[in-house]
Amino acid sequence: MAVPSSPGMPGELEEVSMSERPSAGAAALTRQGITRDEVTVVIPTLNEEEGIGKVLQGAKDAGFRNLLVVDGFSTDKTVAISKDMGAVVVTQHGRGKTGAMRTAFERVSTPYALVLDGDGTYDPKDALAMLEHARKFDMIIGSRSVGKENIPGLNRFGNRVITRVFNLLFGTSLSDVCSGMYLVRVGKTKTLDFISTSFSTEVELVGQMASQGEVTDVPITYSKRLGKQKLSAWRDGSRILADLFRMAWRYNPALLFSAIGSLFAIPAAGVLVWVFYEAVRQRVFHSGDALFGVMLMVVAAQAFAVTTISVMLRRMERRMERRLGQD
Repeated sequence: MAVPSSPGMPGELEEVSMSERPSAGAAALTRQGITRDEVTVVIPTLNEEEGIGKVLQGAKDAGFRNLLVVDGFSTDKTVAISKDMGAVVVTQHGRGKTGAMRTAFERVSTPYALVLDGDGTYDPKDALAMLEHARKFDMIIGSRSVGKENIPGLNRFGNRVITRVFNLLFGTSLSDVCSGMYLVRVGKTKTLDFISTSFSTEVELVGQMASQGEVTDVPITYSKRLGKQKLSAWRDGSRILADLFRMAWRYNPALLFSAIGSLFAIPAAGVLVWVFYEAVRQRVFHSGDALFGVMLMVVAAQAFAVTTISVMLRRMERRMERRLGQD
């Protein structure tokens, strides 16, 4: 898919004099970045004739030349427009967004893939900031920080809830796990095992990457969608939340069950407050209920301790991996 560099295009090697060549220190400072030719822009589509042309042109303007459109059996002009714009078009196998991503990761031959939706909501130029950090991370998510007003209010609320629950269950500190634009190391995708088939694909991808590698995010701009919206806030939002707990049980069970155990502190506190009230106001001490409340509180405290230790161990593991990578 890649073609030789032409003058003025990314990946070009220029001759410089000895005085103009960067020092070893300067080279070390730029080692984390990658070129555009190391990236394939992957665009999963389903009836996106209104936006696909804009997205492909934006990718070209940003200097990306490896363009792959994975089509989910569109019935409009999406495929024709994509081919006219010079993109490689393949028809996906499997169901939904998950089938599209599996197909894409099988086809991509470059070290990295930049995934973004074909509805015109994401600007490929925002990916240039991702390239600067690509060698250090396995996945870089585009966090929609500018143009949030273009996301429907209910969807914005759902995104915040899903992101916070995700951070709790996976011990991360990400800001937008539902984003449809991200840069991923293709080698890491070969071992992924998706269980979702709906709009949970991005969340599951982040969950697996966070469980076995390094994930971060950078701010991007979100624009108004071109064409008909396919996501339903209530139906798909509730499905993503349900899938999120299934993913946590599958990829990070220790943290999930210890976090659930911590919730025993709520009924424990209620029981103990009631026992205290009865003892002070009614002069009656319910020893059995008091013992039950204390036992619940002990279980909650132990679960909270396990949760804390799990998060700390995961952070220590990541620090060690970073140091080993730097050495």
